[in-house]
Amino acid sequence: MQREIKRRAQLYGIAAIILALILGAICYNVGVQPPQKVEESAAPTTTEPQPQATRFLKTFQSYKELLNFLTENLKMESLPFFWDARIAAPDITQGAPMPAAPEAAGEFKLSVEYSTTNVQVAGVDEADIVKTDGEYIYFIANNTILILKAYPPEEVNLLSKITFKENVYPAGIFVSSDGAKLAVIGVTYTFPWPIYRTMIYLPYLNTKTFVYVYDVSNKANPVLERNFTISGSYFGARMIGDYVYVVASQPTYIIYDTVILPKVYEDDEIKEIKPEQIYYCSNSTDDYYIFTTIAAINMLEEHEEPNTLTVMMGGTSTLYASTNNLYITFHASPDQTSIYRIRIEGGNLAFEAKGTVPGRELNQFSMDEYDGYFRIATTTWHEGKTRNNIYVMDMSLNIVGSLTDIAPEEAIDSARFIGDRCYLATSVSRRDPFFVIDLKNPRAPEVLGYLKIPGFTSYLHPYDENHIIGIGKDEDNKVKVAIFDVSNITSPVEIDNYVILGEWSDTPVFTEHKAFLFSKDKELMAFPVTVFEGGMWQGAYIFTVTTSYGISL
Repeated sequence: MQREIKRRAQLYGIAAIILALILGAICYNVGVQPPQKVEESAAPTTTEPQPQATRFLKTFQSYKELLNFLTENLKMESLPFFWDARIAAPDITQGAPMPAAPEAAGEFKLSVEYSTTNVQVAGVDEADIVKTDGEYIYFIANNTILILKAYPPEEVNLLSKITFKENVYPAGIFVSSDGAKLAVIGVTYTFPWPIYRTMIYLPYLNTKTFVYVYDVSNKANPVLERNFTISGSYFGARMIGDYVYVVASQPTYIIYDTVILPKVYEDDEIKEIKPEQIYYCSNSTDDYYIFTTIAAINMLEEHEEPNTLTVMMGGTSTLYASTNNLYITFHASPDQTSIYRIRIEGGNLAFEAKGTVPGRELNQFSMDEYDGYFRIATTTWHEGKTRNNIYVMDMSLNIVGSLTDIAPEEAIDSARFIGDRCYLATSVSRRDPFFVIDLKNPRAPEVLGYLKIPGFTSYLHPYDENHIIGIGKDEDNKVKVAIFDVSNITSPVEIDNYVILGEWSDTPVFTEHKAFLFSKDKELMAFPVTVFEGGMWQGAYIFTVTTSYGISL
């Protein structure tokens, strides 16, 4: 086994070098492309919210109204932490988004071919620590951005680097479609002085989310063009067209009957977001609240002012984005999830709906918008037993259809919505039912077929309209890759699988979809793996994948 692992390590090292030189982009990110053209919704998408969905969506009319609402509705102590000499100051580097080294490459396109980030929705880019346009690579290394010439191979060279201060932590980047602009998103931490003389320490108030836009038309000399910052912790970001959408959240502190309002910083100007600009749900029953601010920034138009929208939510759990909407979930209780829909159209932002569903979603792949409907897969817990569900909601986030009690006493391991189907993997005792669910009639979802196999599946990826790739583990805790044939929707079949041997093995794909590479045209699949067999080996497994010949190393 050790000899085999060493041989693979050598092969993968050579393969990685060749791919890096030829493709200029072994940048460990994934490129999800739907198996067929699945548009976000040409048809009945509602741009205007329904009255029943919006009657509770309001802005505060005054500062006093905001203060009264929080004072009357906060059920949890809003006064944060107390600090004095007996309590050690927190390490501001703990919990900061410190990007790891690149781990996987995205979908290849040659002439010149290069990798792209593994995105859930076509046309909606996701912030990543590595981006490339085929000729240049941009990536985060600790608190530095490196820009490299990557193609042609004989010109590979480090062109420039952007270094930030010690309290500035880049978390993700975007590159504009023309390659001339680079957006860096991250957080800054500043150790605060205690407020007044009460020794009250407010760590969150000294956390800010920034967007720095650089002109990188001259790769050797990047120039900071825009500095835009929001108070609060970084939650997520997406890029659609030329616009970057960034989400940050700040707790609602009340200090001496004063609400600490969120702020926007641009260049040397500071603007406090007024209560009259803050949206909330007047019928909310949350125990705690945060200010969640969404910013829309045009990367290409320097003189276009960024637009912001602030919503007072119970919290933030998961971000999903279609080409038309941002959806933010919050686990309002152990058995209920709140969903907020913010419509996005260029620089325009509008808070249009809030809804709730029973249970909790697993991750962003548990959600999807299609043909004017929002779909979500959740797991509920009741009296120690689990139930799995699919809910279909209209654009007002009213439930219009549901399929409940799927795989009782099991839990969702992975979900993937593709067009009018949902593929769902659940597990119990290391046996993995794989479900095919029909959503053609949004008001009456139904299970069309299922397959029970050993192990569990943690990530589902489309191969084509009739085949799905699943990555999980077998019964012996070893990484397993499988291809499911769903051409007969009533009887899905596992047509091939590959198990990575060793005492046990693992892969970050289980929790980070950007660590996965797949190119159907190249018949190529790769992802990072850790193998334990008398010792530990880390590297990448590179596979050939076809539906005719299966999976081969």
